[in-house]
Amino acid sequence: MLSEQEREQLVRWSRPAKSAQALALRSKLVLACAQGADNSAVAVELGYTAATVGKWRARFVEHRLDGLADEPRPERPPSVTIDQVETVVLATPEETPKNATQWSRAKMAERSGLSKSTIGRIWRTFELRPHRTDGFKLSSDPLFVEKVYAVVGLYLNPPEATLVLCVDENSQVQALARSQPALPMMPGMHEKRARR
Repeated sequence: MLSEQEREQLVRWSRPAKSAQALALRSKLVLACAQGADNSAVAVELGYTAATVGKWRARFVEHRLDGLADEPRPERPPSVTIDQVETVVLATPEETPKNATQWSRAKMAERSGLSKSTIGRIWRTFELRPHRTDGFKLSSDPLFVEKVYAVVGLYLNPPEATLVLCVDENSQVQALARSQPALPMMPGMHEKRARR
């Protein structure tokens, strides 16, 4: 049995342009049941299964109009904990894997127990790039400052008819020992190493 107010509300809800389609179909179902038809007849008329008609009919009887709304669904618990993320973020710049110079996604996944794609997402989020390093060179030449002024002066106040050549004498030589300690990688920054 429906009250007049319930009938009016169900008729309003049964118009899909005014409400969500699922709510409109449920309202039509309850209105059809209110005319005295059984679950099987309503199911055939509206294209539902008898079980679906029975479910929404019972929910309406128990909760009235509130029973036609969707029940809140529980959220899926996060599969990666904050502690796991913290472990990856701290280990990436501070540790190096055995038999390697930097972390790969596969090695970090093996160490942390997370998937490679999860490691990639964590690194992207915190802008960690263990495969990239920047190099820098600090000169130990006592006349370095004077030489910099002389070279920069050529660009700021060049003499007329002057040709400036620059030669890098060790362009393809890899430094075997570092003259300065490496600057560690941090979120958003590459690791930086000095070259000889």
